[in-house]
Amino acid sequence: MAVRVFGVNLIKTNRNLLQNACKTPATTFGHTAVAQLATEVTVQASPAAVQKQKVSKAMRAYLKRANEHDEFMKTQHLEFQIGKRHLANMMGADAETFTQEDINEAISYLFPSGLYDPKARPAMKSPEEVFPARKAAEFDETGRPFHSMFYTGKPNFFQLLHDIVEETRKLADLEERMLRRGNKPDENQKLEMSGFQLLPKDQLELVLVESIADIEYSNFTNSMDRLIASPYAYKSKAFIERFLKPLLDQSKQLEVPKPKIDEQGRQFITTYECLRKTARADVTIRLPGTGKISINGKDISYFEDENCREQLLFPLQFSEMLGKVDVEANVEGGGPSGQAGAIRWGIAMSLRSFVDQEMIESMRLAGLLTRDYRRRERKKFGQEGARRKYTWKKR
Repeated sequence: MAVRVFGVNLIKTNRNLLQNACKTPATTFGHTAVAQLATEVTVQASPAAVQKQKVSKAMRAYLKRANEHDEFMKTQHLEFQIGKRHLANMMGADAETFTQEDINEAISYLFPSGLYDPKARPAMKSPEEVFPARKAAEFDETGRPFHSMFYTGKPNFFQLLHDIVEETRKLADLEERMLRRGNKPDENQKLEMSGFQLLPKDQLELVLVESIADIEYSNFTNSMDRLIASPYAYKSKAFIERFLKPLLDQSKQLEVPKPKIDEQGRQFITTYECLRKTARADVTIRLPGTGKISINGKDISYFEDENCREQLLFPLQFSEMLGKVDVEANVEGGGPSGQAGAIRWGIAMSLRSFVDQEMIESMRLAGLLTRDYRRRERKKFGQEGARRKYTWKKR
C-alpha cells in the first residue's frame, strides 16, 4: 500500500515538473518576441524623428543671385557667339577662326567713328571682358562650402599654390625616371621665357577674383620660378603660359624725326607717302614761318570746298602752330576730300618735330596721327549698292 502511494506521488511530481518545464520556455519566448518587436518598431520610427533642416532666407537669396548671374553669363556668351558668326559672314571670313583682332578690325571698318575716346567707339568683346568676374556659389542649401580650401579665406589662391606644387612634383618624378634610364631633356623643346614675365599682382587678383597680400604674391612668384627652372618645364607649358604676360615692346613707339636745316637756316621736315583713298601727297613744314600754305604752287584757295580747307587747317589750330610755320604740299590723284585728308595727315606727322611730347600725345588721342584707311565700298552682286538691297515687292 505504501509502495503504491509513493508511486502515485512520484508520478504527480514528475508531471508537475514537466508542466513547469514546458511553461518556462513559452514564457521566455514570449518575452523575447515582444522585445524584438519593440526593437524593430523603435528602429523604423527613429528616421521619422529626424526633422529636415530648414534653409534660411539669406541662403536662398544668395543661391538665387549666384544662379541668376550664371544664367546671365551663359546667355551673354551665346549672344556673343551668334554676333561673332554674323560678323564673320558679313566680312566673308570663317567664323571658327575669327579672332578678337578680326572682330575689332571688322567693327572699325563697318562702323567708322571719329570719336576721340576709344571707350566711346562701338566695340564687341567677350562677356568675360565686359562684365567683371564674380565668384560662383560657394555653399549648398545646407550651408556646406563646395571648395575644400574654403576655410583658408582665399581658396582660389591656395588652390593655385597646390596646383603649382603638384606640377613641380610631377616634373621632379619625371626627371628622376629619365635619369634612371639615362635620358636627357630635349633641348629643342626648352621653355623660352625671354620676352615674357609673370602676371603682376593686380592682374593675378583679377584672375583669382581674390585680393592677396605682398608676401602671398611673393610665394606665388617663388613657386612659379621653381617650376620654370625645371629642365622638363616644357611638359607643363600650357599651365605656365596661363600666368605669363608678354613684355611691352618699346621699339613699337614711333620715333620723332629730327628737323633738318635748309639754306636759309630754317628748320624743316618732310613727310612722304601721305595717303588717303587714291590721293598721294608729300608735305614739308618749315619753322619759323609766316603761316604761308602752298599746295601744288597755289595757296589754300586750291580747295574750293570750305570743309576741305578746315581739314587742312585743323592740325595747325590744334597744335597752336597756325601762323608760326610754312606748309608746302605736292599732291596728286583722288578728289578734293582725299587730297585734303592726305595733306592733313602729312601736316600732323610733320608737326611732331616742332612740339613737345605732351602735345604729341594729345594729337594722337585726337586721331590726327592715325592714318585713315577707309575707302568706298564696292557694289555687291544682286544688290542695288554696297549695302542697299533692291526693294522687295510681294507681287
